[in-house]
Amino acid sequence: MTALKKLAFTCGDPAGVGPEIIAAWLAQHPSETRDIAVIGHADWLRSLPARDAQLVAVDGDARRLASAGDAVLAGGFAAAPGQPSVAGARIAQAALERAAAGVARGEFCGVVTAPVSKAWLQKAGYAFPGQTEFFAARWGGEPVMAFCGGRLRVALATWHIPLRDVPARLTPALLARTVAAAAQLARADGVAGAPRIGVCGLNPHAGEGGLLGTEERESIDPALDALRAAHPGLSRCEPGDTLFGRALRGEFDALVALYHDQGLAPLKTIDFDEAVNVTLGLPHVRTSPDHGTAFGIAGRGAASPRSFANAVNVARRLINARAGRPCVSPPKHAGDSK
Repeated sequence: MTALKKLAFTCGDPAGVGPEIIAAWLAQHPSETRDIAVIGHADWLRSLPARDAQLVAVDGDARRLASAGDAVLAGGFAAAPGQPSVAGARIAQAALERAAAGVARGEFCGVVTAPVSKAWLQKAGYAFPGQTEFFAARWGGEPVMAFCGGRLRVALATWHIPLRDVPARLTPALLARTVAAAAQLARADGVAGAPRIGVCGLNPHAGEGGLLGTEERESIDPALDALRAAHPGLSRCEPGDTLFGRALRGEFDALVALYHDQGLAPLKTIDFDEAVNVTLGLPHVRTSPDHGTAFGIAGRGAASPRSFANAVNVARRLINARAGRPCVSPPKHAGDSK
């Protein structure tokens, strides 16, 4: 009988909270560690309470990522919680590379990524604005950043770009891809039938009929109208300041936000400890907790592992929804944290 593939965990920045929330998950789920491959530096792997997990050290890979003459990883590596470094960023990058390659060649069934520091990765020569863009480059596809796991489901039309660039990016093709991702997210999270999808307007009051901006009237709403045959529960542009409250009251199954903070400010206010970052539109599954490295509390035992636990559960749900990509453990509901 062919062994089922493992779900990979990447360590994230070793100086952040990623290593401790992974360790907490492993300690809380001892019967599930056989289904997991943990990727990080060797000393940390040896400290984990997960003897049945596959442990994948990337120290040598991190050294190979170093530029000529860079000896930051010579003689091994020891992370200091709350003290990020270029060496730690190289470990984080090497873990991402190892996970992406392992999934692409069928070694792993998907990946859950712990938080990284974009600023420190840039100092280490990382060429991407975030992890979403990295996996799109390694796997192909057109990514959509989305979030679920708590009370809200949100797909972003744009994310890591300046606000001034957003209107020009909102093409019919981009809106179609984002709406399709929102529908996929809702269905994977248990919504039956045609999901009810609410779309935030770009301008205050969704343009107020053109008084506060014309993008809704001239381009966004016509694009949404063209999508309604495929997505009968799709709204036109609605005022973003009330749409999230309407979703919480049960009017919508998923939301589309047109730019990063429009979607993430309310989501993180409501679902900070539960929300999961899901990269849709790619040939493989990648999820992540919806919080950063939290260097200020790293090593204190204060970081909540709930978002990471939800990221594991959501990854399993998505993987099991894809034919021929099973994981050993059955998926749990996205809101479960244990």
